Amino acid sequence: MHTLRISNGRVIDPSQGIDQVTDLWIRGETILGLGPQSDAHADRVIDAQGKIVCPGLIDMHVHLREPGREEDETIATGTAAALAGGVTSVACMPNTEPALDSQASAEFVYLQAARAGNANVFPVGAITKGRQGQELAEIGGLVEGGAVAFTDDGSPVVSAEIMRRALEYCRMFNKAVLSHAEDLELTRGGVMHEGFESMRLGLRGMPAAAEEVMVHRDIILAELTGGRLHILHVSTAGSVELIRQARRRGVQVSGEATPHHFTLTDKCLRTFDSNYKMAPPLRTEQDVQAIIAGLKDGTLEVIATDHAPHAPEKKMRELDQAPNGIIGLETLLPICVMSLIEPGHLTWPQLLEKLTVNPARVLGIDRGTLKPGAKADVTVVDPKVEWTIDPNLFRSKSRNCPFAGWKVRGRASTVLLNGKLKYPANGSE
Repeated sequence: MHTLRISNGRVIDPSQGIDQVTDLWIRGETILGLGPQSDAHADRVIDAQGKIVCPGLIDMHVHLREPGREEDETIATGTAAALAGGVTSVACMPNTEPALDSQASAEFVYLQAARAGNANVFPVGAITKGRQGQELAEIGGLVEGGAVAFTDDGSPVVSAEIMRRALEYCRMFNKAVLSHAEDLELTRGGVMHEGFESMRLGLRGMPAAAEEVMVHRDIILAELTGGRLHILHVSTAGSVELIRQARRRGVQVSGEATPHHFTLTDKCLRTFDSNYKMAPPLRTEQDVQAIIAGLKDGTLEVIATDHAPHAPEKKMRELDQAPNGIIGLETLLPICVMSLIEPGHLTWPQLLEKLTVNPARVLGIDRGTLKPGAKADVTVVDPKVEWTIDPNLFRSKSRNCPFAGWKVRGRASTVLLNGKLKYPANGSE
């Protein structure tokens, strides 16, 4: 069986509290261990001096668009983009056409991911049939098909009764419900955050309350049912505080932040560039600081990209007509380095915890660790390499990136999946 040694790297594994310069050994598809191995001889050695060796990153909020919107992205192109960003596992959202609301649709995702042969893909099932919010999907069948969590992301579950039943049913299967928190009555027609900037620009806004009222509702329902709740793409200071208080009460709620929501503000819309248009919208500097504080104190346990590809011709439309969302898989690491590591908000172990073991725990998947016997999904990060973000070089099909032209530091240099070198594709380092 093939044995690989990754030598001289700074091994960081938050699942075990490890942060030390040592060797990582991989035998076949699994982790063999750390440090000297008396009974092991390396068939191949990768020198990771000056680099960080960590579990393969997990992005639990990705839109792969397949089936139905293959002009934006496919499972093959999205997972290729993931590997380039150091991400070995993605959870794909069910707002496809048709929606991922049946056992067969979940199985289709696994089949396409196997054909692509890139990153692991874990489908997230729709809460309601067709994501229409009227009737629960076949939760049990989706679990049988491999769904790891449930959401109607892209749309909220408007009915409190249906959301309650979803939390109850998913509790039976020990699956989390992922909440897209948005009151559609308050956001209808909005293109950006409601505040001074929207008034200044004459654009219809989406108030912070539209998110917070639904976060509050879903936390109460989670408290009522004992279900597991995860709040997707938290964007407001009020939402962070609601999650913080609920966690103190013992509610099973977790939250995630996206790089754009702790980096950019609604002032970016002064350019009328649709690459700054997203849902939830970019908020104020106060909200950005609250999200960073939530990441620092553990209120927000997960960082995810909400990778939302759109074909260029769609994003080139007028601002009010262009779709919401940006791509993020290939910029995840450098934006986190710039916004969280370099200012001293998070240490590398703290950041990697939010990108490995925490999302694995929310999803209930056996990834995000370097424990002996674990699947050998490994990312080697060069934290010092400097580069300029150029979406035209991305492996994603789409180019809707708000960070184009940014000079950044840090990116994945080597990515292993089940012990096999997957990035760079040609095997060079």
